[in-house]
Amino acid sequence: MSRFWTDLTARLTPYVPGEQPLGQKLVKLNTNENPYGPSPRVLEAIAATTGDSLRRYPDPDSSALKTAFAERAGLAPENIFLGNGSDEVLAHTFQALLKHREPLLFPDISYSFYPVWCELYGVPHQAVPLAEDFSIDVCAYPAKNGGILIPNPNAPTGVLLGLNQVRELLQANPDSVVVIDEAYIDFGGESATALIADHDNLLVIQTLSKSRSLAGLRVGVAFGHANLIEGLVRVKDSFNSYPLDVVAQRATLASLEDDQWFLECCQRVIATRERTAAQLTQRGFEVLPSAANFVFARHASRPAAEIFASLREREVIVRYFNKPRISEFLRISIGTDEEMDALQSALDEIL
Repeated sequence: MSRFWTDLTARLTPYVPGEQPLGQKLVKLNTNENPYGPSPRVLEAIAATTGDSLRRYPDPDSSALKTAFAERAGLAPENIFLGNGSDEVLAHTFQALLKHREPLLFPDISYSFYPVWCELYGVPHQAVPLAEDFSIDVCAYPAKNGGILIPNPNAPTGVLLGLNQVRELLQANPDSVVVIDEAYIDFGGESATALIADHDNLLVIQTLSKSRSLAGLRVGVAFGHANLIEGLVRVKDSFNSYPLDVVAQRATLASLEDDQWFLECCQRVIATRERTAAQLTQRGFEVLPSAANFVFARHASRPAAEIFASLREREVIVRYFNKPRISEFLRISIGTDEEMDALQSALDEIL
Protein backbone atom coordinates (compact mmCIF):
# COMPACT_ATOMS: atom_id res chain seq x y z
CA MET A 1 0.00 0.00 0.00
CA SER A 2 1.37 3.40 -1.00
CA ARG A 3 1.76 5.98 1.76
CA PHE A 4 0.23 8.53 -0.63
CA TRP A 5 -3.05 6.67 -1.07
CA THR A 6 -6.22 8.11 0.42
CA ASP A 7 -8.22 6.03 2.88
CA LEU A 8 -10.79 5.41 0.11
CA THR A 9 -8.13 4.07 -2.27
CA ALA A 10 -6.86 1.69 0.38
CA ARG A 11 -10.36 0.36 1.08
CA LEU A 12 -11.35 -0.30 -2.55
CA THR A 13 -11.62 -3.78 -4.00
CA PRO A 14 -11.49 -3.08 -7.75
CA TYR A 15 -13.45 -4.95 -10.40
CA VAL A 16 -11.44 -7.70 -12.10
CA PRO A 17 -12.15 -8.00 -15.85
CA GLY A 18 -11.89 -11.24 -17.78
CA GLU A 19 -8.47 -12.35 -18.95
CA GLN A 20 -7.24 -10.73 -22.19
CA PRO A 21 -4.30 -12.95 -23.18
CA LEU A 22 -1.61 -11.41 -25.36
CA GLY A 23 0.41 -13.27 -27.95
CA GLN A 24 -1.39 -16.58 -27.43
CA LYS A 25 -3.63 -18.44 -29.85
CA LEU A 26 -6.51 -19.46 -27.60
CA VAL A 27 -10.16 -20.26 -28.02
CA LYS A 28 -11.30 -17.20 -26.06
CA LEU A 29 -14.76 -17.69 -24.56
CA ASN A 30 -14.43 -15.66 -21.37
CA THR A 31 -15.43 -12.02 -21.97
CA ASN A 32 -18.69 -12.20 -23.97
CA GLU A 33 -17.21 -10.51 -27.02
CA ASN A 34 -19.09 -10.90 -30.29
CA PRO A 35 -17.33 -13.52 -32.44
CA TYR A 36 -18.22 -11.63 -35.61
CA GLY A 37 -16.76 -8.30 -36.62
CA PRO A 38 -18.66 -5.03 -36.91
CA SER A 39 -20.44 -3.94 -40.07
CA PRO A 40 -18.08 -3.17 -42.99
CA ARG A 41 -19.61 0.31 -42.91
CA VAL A 42 -17.96 0.84 -39.53
CA LEU A 43 -14.51 0.18 -40.98
CA GLU A 44 -15.27 2.49 -43.89
CA ALA A 45 -16.30 5.27 -41.51
CA ILE A 46 -13.13 4.85 -39.48
CA ALA A 47 -10.93 4.87 -42.60
CA ALA A 48 -12.66 8.01 -43.87
CA THR A 49 -11.82 9.99 -40.70
CA THR A 50 -9.55 12.87 -41.66
CA GLY A 51 -6.66 14.46 -39.83
CA ASP A 52 -8.53 17.74 -39.75
CA SER A 53 -11.40 16.15 -37.82
CA LEU A 54 -8.96 14.58 -35.36
CA ARG A 55 -7.18 17.83 -34.54
CA ARG A 56 -10.46 19.38 -33.41
CA TYR A 57 -12.54 18.51 -30.38
CA PRO A 58 -15.51 16.25 -31.12
CA ASP A 59 -19.13 17.34 -30.86
CA PRO A 60 -19.59 17.31 -27.05
CA ASP A 61 -23.26 16.39 -27.42
CA SER A 62 -22.78 13.71 -30.10
CA SER A 63 -25.86 15.28 -31.68
CA ALA A 64 -26.09 13.12 -34.80
CA LEU A 65 -25.66 9.94 -32.77
CA LYS A 66 -28.24 11.00 -30.17
CA THR A 67 -30.74 11.66 -32.95
CA ALA A 68 -30.07 8.24 -34.48
CA PHE A 69 -30.60 6.44 -31.16
CA ALA A 70 -33.72 8.50 -30.44
CA GLU A 71 -35.31 7.70 -33.80
CA ARG A 72 -34.68 3.98 -33.35
CA ALA A 73 -36.32 3.99 -29.90
CA GLY A 74 -39.23 6.30 -30.78
CA LEU A 75 -37.89 8.94 -28.40
CA ALA A 76 -36.41 12.46 -28.62
CA PRO A 77 -32.71 13.41 -28.44
CA GLU A 78 -33.25 14.82 -24.95
CA ASN A 79 -34.06 11.25 -23.86
CA ILE A 80 -30.58 10.02 -24.83
CA PHE A 81 -27.27 10.07 -22.96
CA LEU A 82 -23.97 8.79 -24.38
CA GLY A 83 -20.72 7.77 -22.68
CA ASN A 84 -17.50 5.76 -22.99
CA GLY A 85 -19.04 2.32 -22.75
CA SER A 86 -22.00 1.39 -20.57
CA ASP A 87 -19.65 1.15 -17.58
CA GLU A 88 -19.04 4.90 -17.68
CA VAL A 89 -22.76 5.54 -18.18
CA LEU A 90 -23.49 3.34 -15.16
CA ALA A 91 -20.83 5.09 -13.09
CA HIS A 92 -22.43 8.46 -13.81
CA THR A 93 -25.82 6.95 -12.98
CA PHE A 94 -24.58 5.91 -9.53
CA GLN A 95 -23.48 9.47 -8.83
CA ALA A 96 -26.42 11.29 -10.42
CA LEU A 97 -29.41 9.11 -9.55
CA LEU A 98 -28.67 6.26 -7.15
CA LYS A 99 -26.93 7.75 -4.11
CA HIS A 100 -29.63 8.26 -1.49
CA ARG A 101 -30.26 7.56 2.20
CA GLU A 102 -32.11 4.31 1.50
CA PRO A 103 -30.11 1.42 0.01
CA LEU A 104 -29.76 0.72 -3.68
CA LEU A 105 -31.10 -2.75 -4.50
CA PHE A 106 -29.66 -5.20 -7.02
CA PRO A 107 -29.47 -9.02 -7.32
CA ASP A 108 -27.03 -10.93 -5.13
CA ILE A 109 -25.71 -12.72 -8.23
CA SER A 110 -25.14 -10.04 -10.80
CA TYR A 111 -22.57 -7.84 -12.53
CA SER A 112 -19.70 -7.66 -10.05
CA PHE A 113 -18.96 -4.02 -10.89
CA TYR A 114 -22.12 -2.86 -9.05
CA PRO A 115 -20.74 -3.24 -5.49
CA VAL A 116 -17.45 -1.69 -6.64
CA TRP A 117 -19.23 1.50 -7.67
CA CYS A 118 -21.19 1.46 -4.41
CA GLU A 119 -17.93 1.37 -2.47
CA LEU A 120 -16.29 4.02 -4.65
CA TYR A 121 -19.17 6.49 -4.43
CA GLY A 122 -20.40 5.68 -0.94
CA VAL A 123 -23.76 4.32 -2.05
CA PRO A 124 -25.60 2.25 0.59
CA HIS A 125 -26.74 -0.98 -1.02
CA GLN A 126 -28.50 -4.26 -0.39
CA ALA A 127 -28.25 -7.46 -2.43
CA VAL A 128 -31.57 -9.20 -3.11
CA PRO A 129 -31.25 -12.99 -3.48
CA LEU A 130 -32.17 -14.59 -6.76
CA ALA A 131 -34.79 -17.33 -6.65
CA GLU A 132 -33.67 -20.96 -6.41
CA ASP A 133 -33.80 -21.25 -10.21
CA PHE A 134 -31.60 -18.12 -10.48
CA SER A 135 -34.44 -15.98 -11.83
CA ILE A 136 -35.16 -12.46 -10.54
CA ASP A 137 -38.24 -12.26 -8.32
CA VAL A 138 -39.51 -8.68 -8.60
CA CYS A 139 -41.75 -9.21 -5.57
CA ALA A 140 -38.64 -9.71 -3.42
CA TYR A 141 -37.56 -6.07 -3.84
CA PRO A 142 -38.55 -3.98 -0.80
CA ALA A 143 -40.67 -0.92 -1.49
CA LYS A 144 -38.38 1.22 0.67
CA ASN A 145 -35.22 1.75 -1.36
CA GLY A 146 -32.94 4.35 -2.90
CA GLY A 147 -33.19 2.84 -6.36
CA ILE A 148 -33.23 -0.52 -8.13
CA LEU A 149 -30.64 -1.80 -10.60
CA ILE A 150 -31.41 -4.90 -12.67
CA PRO A 151 -29.25 -6.39 -15.44
CA ASN A 152 -31.55 -7.85 -18.08
CA PRO A 153 -30.65 -10.49 -19.15
CA ASN A 154 -28.82 -10.97 -15.90
CA ALA A 155 -25.09 -11.54 -15.84
CA PRO A 156 -23.51 -14.00 -15.32
CA THR A 157 -26.64 -16.19 -15.39
CA GLY A 158 -28.10 -15.07 -18.74
CA VAL A 159 -31.65 -15.40 -17.37
CA LEU A 160 -34.17 -12.93 -18.85
CA LEU A 161 -36.73 -10.83 -16.99
CA GLY A 162 -39.91 -10.39 -19.05
CA LEU A 163 -41.17 -6.94 -19.97
CA ASN A 164 -44.33 -7.44 -17.88
CA GLN A 165 -42.15 -8.11 -14.84
CA VAL A 166 -40.15 -4.93 -15.52
CA ARG A 167 -43.43 -3.03 -15.72
CA GLU A 168 -44.52 -4.57 -12.42
CA LEU A 169 -41.28 -3.44 -10.79
CA LEU A 170 -41.76 0.12 -12.08
CA GLN A 171 -45.34 0.32 -10.89
CA ALA A 172 -44.38 -0.92 -7.43
CA ASN A 173 -41.59 1.69 -7.11
CA PRO A 174 -42.92 4.97 -8.59
CA ASP A 175 -40.72 7.09 -6.29
CA SER A 176 -37.43 5.29 -7.03
CA VAL A 177 -35.28 5.24 -10.12
CA VAL A 178 -35.32 1.80 -11.74
CA VAL A 179 -32.28 1.15 -13.93
CA ILE A 180 -32.40 -1.72 -16.41
CA ASP A 181 -28.92 -2.64 -17.64
CA GLU A 182 -29.49 -4.19 -21.07
CA ALA A 183 -25.98 -5.11 -22.17
CA TYR A 184 -27.23 -8.39 -23.70
CA ILE A 185 -30.84 -7.56 -24.61
CA ASP A 186 -30.34 -7.99 -28.37
CA PHE A 187 -29.69 -11.74 -28.02
CA GLY A 188 -33.19 -12.73 -26.99
CA GLY A 189 -35.09 -10.07 -25.04
CA GLU A 190 -37.40 -7.12 -25.56
CA SER A 191 -36.00 -3.74 -24.56
CA ALA A 192 -37.61 -1.80 -21.74
CA THR A 193 -37.19 1.41 -23.77
CA ALA A 194 -40.79 0.74 -24.84
CA LEU A 195 -41.88 1.60 -21.26
CA ILE A 196 -40.13 4.96 -20.95
CA ALA A 197 -43.07 7.02 -22.21
CA ASP A 198 -45.22 5.75 -19.32
CA HIS A 199 -42.59 5.73 -16.55
CA ASP A 200 -40.52 8.80 -15.71
CA ASN A 201 -38.50 6.74 -13.19
CA LEU A 202 -37.07 4.31 -15.77
CA LEU A 203 -33.51 4.49 -17.12
CA VAL A 204 -32.42 1.89 -19.68
CA ILE A 205 -28.69 1.45 -20.35
CA GLN A 206 -27.24 -0.37 -23.36
CA THR A 207 -23.83 -0.97 -24.86
CA LEU A 208 -22.45 -1.24 -28.39
CA SER A 209 -19.81 -3.71 -27.18
CA LYS A 210 -21.79 -6.92 -27.50
CA SER A 211 -24.36 -7.11 -30.26
CA ARG A 212 -22.69 -4.40 -32.38
CA SER A 213 -19.16 -5.88 -32.04
CA LEU A 214 -17.70 -2.54 -30.91
CA ALA A 215 -16.12 -3.46 -27.57
CA GLY A 216 -12.88 -1.82 -28.71
CA LEU A 217 -14.56 1.57 -29.24
CA ARG A 218 -16.22 1.96 -25.82
CA VAL A 219 -19.67 3.37 -26.54
CA GLY A 220 -22.62 3.19 -24.14
CA VAL A 221 -26.07 4.79 -24.18
CA ALA A 222 -28.84 5.53 -21.70
CA PHE A 223 -32.52 6.09 -22.52
CA GLY A 224 -34.86 7.82 -20.11
CA HIS A 225 -37.07 10.76 -19.18
CA ALA A 226 -35.46 14.13 -19.90
CA ASN A 227 -35.11 14.89 -16.18
CA LEU A 228 -33.07 11.71 -15.62
CA ILE A 229 -30.90 12.45 -18.63
CA GLU A 230 -30.29 16.00 -17.41
CA GLY A 231 -28.99 14.58 -14.13
CA LEU A 232 -26.51 12.41 -16.03
CA VAL A 233 -25.39 15.35 -18.17
CA ARG A 234 -24.72 17.46 -15.07
CA VAL A 235 -22.39 14.78 -13.72
CA LYS A 236 -20.76 14.16 -17.11
CA ASP A 237 -20.08 17.85 -17.70
CA SER A 238 -18.48 18.04 -14.27
CA PHE A 239 -16.18 15.17 -15.20
CA ASN A 240 -15.54 14.99 -18.97
CA SER A 241 -17.51 17.16 -21.37
CA TYR A 242 -16.12 15.38 -24.47
CA PRO A 243 -16.76 11.69 -23.71
CA LEU A 244 -17.11 10.29 -27.24
CA ASP A 245 -14.30 10.91 -29.71
CA VAL A 246 -14.78 11.59 -33.41
CA VAL A 247 -13.98 8.04 -34.49
CA ALA A 248 -16.39 6.51 -31.99
CA GLN A 249 -19.22 8.82 -33.02
CA ARG A 250 -18.79 8.17 -36.74
CA ALA A 251 -18.26 4.43 -36.39
CA THR A 252 -21.27 3.97 -34.13
CA LEU A 253 -23.49 5.94 -36.49
CA ALA A 254 -22.34 3.71 -39.35
CA SER A 255 -23.17 0.63 -37.28
CA LEU A 256 -26.69 1.86 -36.54
CA GLU A 257 -27.25 2.39 -40.26
CA ASP A 258 -26.58 -1.28 -41.06
CA ASP A 259 -29.43 -3.15 -39.41
CA GLN A 260 -29.15 -6.13 -41.71
CA TRP A 261 -25.60 -6.90 -40.57
CA PHE A 262 -26.58 -6.40 -36.93
CA LEU A 263 -29.61 -8.70 -37.11
CA GLU A 264 -27.78 -11.43 -39.02
CA CYS A 265 -24.92 -11.48 -36.49
CA CYS A 266 -27.35 -11.67 -33.56
CA GLN A 267 -29.22 -14.56 -35.17
CA ARG A 268 -25.98 -16.44 -35.78
CA VAL A 269 -25.00 -16.05 -32.14
CA ILE A 270 -28.45 -17.15 -30.95
CA ALA A 271 -28.40 -20.26 -33.18
CA THR A 272 -24.93 -21.22 -31.92
CA ARG A 273 -26.00 -20.60 -28.31
CA GLU A 274 -28.93 -22.99 -28.61
CA ARG A 275 -26.78 -25.65 -30.26
CA THR A 276 -24.12 -25.22 -27.55
CA ALA A 277 -26.67 -25.52 -24.75
CA ALA A 278 -27.98 -28.76 -26.24
CA GLN A 279 -24.46 -30.18 -26.60
CA LEU A 280 -23.55 -29.25 -23.03
CA THR A 281 -26.74 -30.89 -21.77
CA GLN A 282 -25.79 -34.08 -23.60
CA ARG A 283 -22.44 -34.01 -21.77
CA GLY A 284 -24.02 -33.89 -18.33
CA PHE A 285 -24.30 -30.14 -17.77
CA GLU A 286 -27.22 -28.22 -16.37
CA VAL A 287 -27.54 -25.09 -18.52
CA LEU A 288 -29.59 -22.14 -17.32
CA PRO A 289 -32.00 -20.67 -19.92
CA SER A 290 -30.01 -17.89 -21.59
CA ALA A 291 -31.11 -14.83 -23.55
CA ALA A 292 -27.54 -13.52 -23.76
CA ASN A 293 -24.45 -14.28 -25.85
CA PHE A 294 -23.20 -16.73 -23.23
CA VAL A 295 -24.42 -19.73 -21.27
CA PHE A 296 -24.08 -20.49 -17.57
CA ALA A 297 -23.62 -24.18 -16.87
CA ARG A 298 -22.59 -26.66 -14.18
CA HIS A 299 -21.71 -30.30 -14.54
CA ALA A 300 -23.58 -32.98 -12.63
CA SER A 301 -20.45 -34.52 -11.11
CA ARG A 302 -17.26 -32.68 -12.10
CA PRO A 303 -16.19 -29.55 -10.16
CA ALA A 304 -16.28 -26.33 -12.16
CA ALA A 305 -12.80 -25.27 -11.02
CA GLU A 306 -11.38 -28.55 -12.29
CA ILE A 307 -13.08 -28.22 -15.69
CA PHE A 308 -11.99 -24.58 -15.94
CA ALA A 309 -8.33 -25.48 -15.32
CA SER A 310 -8.45 -28.46 -17.69
CA LEU A 311 -9.93 -26.33 -20.46
CA ARG A 312 -7.19 -23.74 -19.93
CA GLU A 313 -4.58 -26.46 -20.36
CA ARG A 314 -6.20 -27.22 -23.71
CA GLU A 315 -6.05 -23.54 -24.73
CA VAL A 316 -9.76 -22.90 -24.21
CA ILE A 317 -10.59 -20.14 -21.71
CA VAL A 318 -13.98 -19.60 -20.11
CA ARG A 319 -14.99 -17.64 -17.00
CA TYR A 320 -15.09 -19.11 -13.50
CA PHE A 321 -16.47 -17.24 -10.49
CA ASN A 322 -15.43 -18.66 -7.13
CA LYS A 323 -18.38 -17.12 -5.29
CA PRO A 324 -21.26 -18.36 -3.13
CA ARG A 325 -24.08 -20.15 -4.99
CA ILE A 326 -22.27 -20.10 -8.36
CA SER A 327 -18.91 -21.70 -7.59
CA GLU A 328 -19.89 -24.82 -9.57
CA PHE A 329 -20.88 -22.87 -12.69
CA LEU A 330 -18.87 -21.83 -15.74
CA ARG A 331 -19.84 -18.87 -17.89
CA ILE A 332 -19.11 -19.70 -21.50
CA SER A 333 -19.21 -16.97 -24.15
CA ILE A 334 -20.64 -17.91 -27.52
CA GLY A 335 -17.98 -17.90 -30.23
CA THR A 336 -18.05 -19.07 -33.82
CA ASP A 337 -19.31 -22.57 -34.56
CA GLU A 338 -15.69 -23.67 -35.01
CA GLU A 339 -14.71 -22.27 -31.60
CA MET A 340 -17.65 -23.96 -29.90
CA ASP A 341 -16.75 -27.25 -31.59
CA ALA A 342 -13.24 -26.88 -30.15
CA LEU A 343 -14.82 -26.37 -26.72
CA GLN A 344 -16.90 -29.54 -27.07
CA SER A 345 -13.87 -31.56 -28.22
CA ALA A 346 -11.88 -30.35 -25.21
CA LEU A 347 -14.76 -31.23 -22.90
CA ASP A 348 -14.94 -34.72 -24.39
CA GLU A 349 -11.28 -35.23 -23.50
CA ILE A 350 -11.79 -33.90 -19.97
CA LEU A 351 -15.03 -35.71 -19.17
